[in-house]
Amino acid sequence: MNQLEALKQHSTVVADTGDFLQLAQFQPQDATTNPSLILKSVQKPDYAPLLAQTVARFGARDTDEIVDRLLVRFGCEILALIPGRVSTEVDARLSFDAAATITRAERLIELYQAEGIHIDRVLIKIAATWEGIAAAAHLERRGIRTNLTLLFAFCQALACAQARVQLISPFVGRIYDWHKKQAGSQWDEAARAGAHDPGVQSVRRIFEYYKRFGIATEIMGASFRNTGQIVALAGCDLLTISPELLAQLAASTEPLPRALDPAAALALDLQAVQHDQASFRLALNEDALATEKLAEGIRAFCADSLRLEQLIAAQQGR
Repeated sequence: MNQLEALKQHSTVVADTGDFLQLAQFQPQDATTNPSLILKSVQKPDYAPLLAQTVARFGARDTDEIVDRLLVRFGCEILALIPGRVSTEVDARLSFDAAATITRAERLIELYQAEGIHIDRVLIKIAATWEGIAAAAHLERRGIRTNLTLLFAFCQALACAQARVQLISPFVGRIYDWHKKQAGSQWDEAARAGAHDPGVQSVRRIFEYYKRFGIATEIMGASFRNTGQIVALAGCDLLTISPELLAQLAASTEPLPRALDPAAALALDLQAVQHDQASFRLALNEDALATEKLAEGIRAFCADSLRLEQLIAAQQGR
């Protein structure tokens, strides 16, 4: 048994890619996308026709609608290859506008339904700002399932649990990146690997809290830099992994035991915490890592959404 096969015994494996032609070899249950991954894919020869076809069919529509139709086109192609769900992201430029996020999410779901896709096979990805979490709470009450992304702080995970969102995506690799940059020449890679990795520790804390208090929200570790981080989180509800790291896991036959155990979490002595808007914003402000990485992530996704629009405009000849 290789490590990928072993991992599937402990966690649901999710492919983190817009390159859906790679999916068959890894047989993931679910898949996630984001504007950066879609932008990367449509610039490849294999996927450029999807952009051209979408613009040719819907070129008279507003650019933001064409972007959504392109995202849904990729989502439908992915769903034809996997048994589970696909995550499709709302434009990050709406991250601080709950009403606009709700409207955009509803349109994405309507576009999927028009293609014959059942609502249960789609997760709407939204940045885990206070406004994003509020929008997700509204969508969940309507039966639209959400994936709260760009999650770096414990307070974000707590607020998502209170909102009863379907799934959260804590970003392991970007937490690791921040700590490594802060440590500079003092960083000890061996000492901060595996269970001692700060990104892994962040997800473990959320996992133990959720399991201790019976929180139904799914936890999906994301943004991995190496397979050691993945191995250290075996047993997490879901893990979304790039094709490159999936290939490394498939090529290894090293043992991969369960690292996170929900039964063990039940015995932990933890205190339940609640957040309102003021306490959430204060907790996030006090977390320098989360403040910086959330802002950085939103800026990056905004930039890639703009670049997608520019590619569409070029196809339209504008």
